[in-house]
Amino acid sequence: MKKLINNPTYVVEEMLDGFLKAHSNYIRVLPENDRALVTSRTTREGKVGVLIGGGSGHEPGFLGYVGDGMADGVAVGNIFASPPPAPILEVTKAIDKGAGVVYLYGNYAGDVMNFGMAAELAEMEGIKVEMVLGSDDVASAPKEEKHRRRGIAGELFVFKTAGAAADLGYSLEEVARIARKTNDHTRSMGVGLTPCSLPQTGKPSFEIGDDEMEIGLGHHGEPGIRKAKLQQADVVTDELVAAILEDIPLNEGEEVAVLVNGLGSTPRMELYIMFRRAEQILREKGIKIYRSYVGDYITSLEMGGCSITITKLDNELKTLLDHPADCPMFVQK
Repeated sequence: MKKLINNPTYVVEEMLDGFLKAHSNYIRVLPENDRALVTSRTTREGKVGVLIGGGSGHEPGFLGYVGDGMADGVAVGNIFASPPPAPILEVTKAIDKGAGVVYLYGNYAGDVMNFGMAAELAEMEGIKVEMVLGSDDVASAPKEEKHRRRGIAGELFVFKTAGAAADLGYSLEEVARIARKTNDHTRSMGVGLTPCSLPQTGKPSFEIGDDEMEIGLGHHGEPGIRKAKLQQADVVTDELVAAILEDIPLNEGEEVAVLVNGLGSTPRMELYIMFRRAEQILREKGIKIYRSYVGDYITSLEMGGCSITITKLDNELKTLLDHPADCPMFVQK
């Protein structure tokens, strides 16, 4: 599996170096730790800090969402691996403006452990921390065990609304409440078509036949619900949307945000075909799409496939979703 890299050992460092040079007007690295990045812009005193993070390989997640109206800093891990506590703590100290910091990250064992350790260290230094885990993947656990679910592309909406709340001056507790509410209103379901390969190994992350797909595949190649013969886009979309609507029923007249997220190598053409069918399904049920997003937002290196995310909206979440944002990989006016 071909890659345009140099030494596989240094892919994350070289990627970060290139990203910082390309987007120095948005983001800078802290001298204390080269995996701790913060906004280049001045943030006001008394603002709640928003810290996101996770493993590399999901670009533009997560460092692409540092900027005005979203995150104030990001801790970066190795490929598909949690950042250790040290860079999380350094970012926390750098972005704390006296009102505390909220951590937003996916529900994975390494992230839970390392962000938890960093929060304890931060509170020992007098910084109050709230933590909110993304858990939008309906394929990863049954509804009655939602606390076990993985966070996938739906985390984008959590970043967006929590970042807007912090920008508008909400308290730490209120920013965390908004993040939890968004996560509670969000469901995602994915399909995998082809594996990715880690630069260090060059080997496929999982095995799948040339004529197969895997419904419910995770962003790191975690097993999905089932493998099946590849179907037409409408058939696949029907299954993904049905699983979401079964988990979070929506009534006629309600409004949603919809994200069709590419995993790295799926052309926009195919993503728009998937969105087309999702819109048809929702329209036929009398559900209005308030905002839509189609593209690569949280990827898995060069994995083939996509996920569909639906977030149930109310007036509060619509206001926060509409709030302007200006980040390297997300601009909304």
